[in-house]
Amino acid sequence: MAKLSAVVLAAGMGTRMKSALVKVMHPLAGAPMIAWPVAAAFEAGVDAAVLVVGHQQEKVRGYFAQGEKEVSFAVQAEQLGTGHAVRCAMPHLSAGTDTVLILCGDTPLLTAATLGAMVKVHEASGATLTVMTARFANPFGYGRVLKGDDGSVTAIVEEKDASDEERRIQEVNAGVYCVDRAFLAEAVEKLDANNAQAEYYLTDVIKQAVGQGRKCLSYTVADPAEISGVNDRVQLAESARILRGRINRELMVSGVTMIDPAAVYIDRGVTIGRDTVIHPGVTITGQTVIGEGCEIGQGAVISASRIGDGSVIKAGSVIEEGHLHEEVQIGPMAHLRPGCELMAKVKIGNFVETKKIVMGKGSKASHLTYLGDATIGTGVNIGCGTITCNYDGVKKHHTTIEDDVFVGSDVQLVAPVKVGRNSLIAAGTTVTIDVPPDSLAISRTPQVNKEGWKLRKGKG
Repeated sequence: MAKLSAVVLAAGMGTRMKSALVKVMHPLAGAPMIAWPVAAAFEAGVDAAVLVVGHQQEKVRGYFAQGEKEVSFAVQAEQLGTGHAVRCAMPHLSAGTDTVLILCGDTPLLTAATLGAMVKVHEASGATLTVMTARFANPFGYGRVLKGDDGSVTAIVEEKDASDEERRIQEVNAGVYCVDRAFLAEAVEKLDANNAQAEYYLTDVIKQAVGQGRKCLSYTVADPAEISGVNDRVQLAESARILRGRINRELMVSGVTMIDPAAVYIDRGVTIGRDTVIHPGVTITGQTVIGEGCEIGQGAVISASRIGDGSVIKAGSVIEEGHLHEEVQIGPMAHLRPGCELMAKVKIGNFVETKKIVMGKGSKASHLTYLGDATIGTGVNIGCGTITCNYDGVKKHHTTIEDDVFVGSDVQLVAPVKVGRNSLIAAGTTVTIDVPPDSLAISRTPQVNKEGWKLRKGKG
């Protein structure tokens, strides 16, 4: 098979987004907009990709810097049209490239299946150029595809340059092309800007191919929605809805239950095991991995976390960058801040906040507690209202609670402090020094009862 390289056009600012951020880097279901067409191209069989960048090119470069795929960059310092963009890319194509797949960085709905099918048709036909097309009842704004009697493509006319008769054509240019590299390299150098936009149109290479007697074909996409570009926030939201719908469908087909898929927001890159149940209003982002047989309650928010099999995340809980082992229970209304690792069968109850803790198997903090910068052993009970006082105004300090400790209600642990195994901390105690193993720690102001005081003071 001929070596296939992609050219992805991503140099424009996207002024209709009304944003300080370049259009192709707007987040979309867990990845920048441009990540979607690039990923689709590689999945369709592309060996390498050249991204044509311009505005805020450092942001685009930065995102792809850690990628495993072969991605390089061409700079279009002045945006003079699609033909000019491809001209900028040509010197950066991988050696040995025979066919160039050209697509736009603002078409995130294009699928690998569609691109792959187009490439196969192109290669089997022997055409010099194949253009992806779609049919719309109201094709306003799109370039119209002109064809000869044999069905071959003879030209593409942009909306502003089209005659009234040409504007009635319903088959439009999707902006995706498969082109012979040798022909393309010569053709883009011959482009001119004699048109209403004063730009170098990539579509004009078709006229050159036809003039040379070369075969130019079309490939009509089955779902016209795939070619939809994103130009404003409304289209961005609609694209996100469609992409999340695809993600949810794939998860459900693999064995995940969603009570109301339209009300579940799961980003690209999330993995969820079979027989897990997702309730409405849930948001799951980052490279989160959720095991089998879990239950994620209504309104839970989970980001960049690992959740073991059989765990239950109750309604309204938030988990950030956490690692939960098997059969952990969280919430309702709990908040796990980054850096928490909870071993099997741990319970974090309602209105408990944790940050950067390790909690041993079977330990629990059932309600109204803050645990930060702490190592907690197995079988530990943390009473209601317990606080680890970990910050002295300058530095964070660590608390260690060993196995089988019982911490009563309303306890303050002033770090750095260590509680030895099998100890009991009485309710209301402020712990400021280490507690030896097997001990009772109690620190209270003596209670004084003044009998008759209320009668002497009177009702006032």
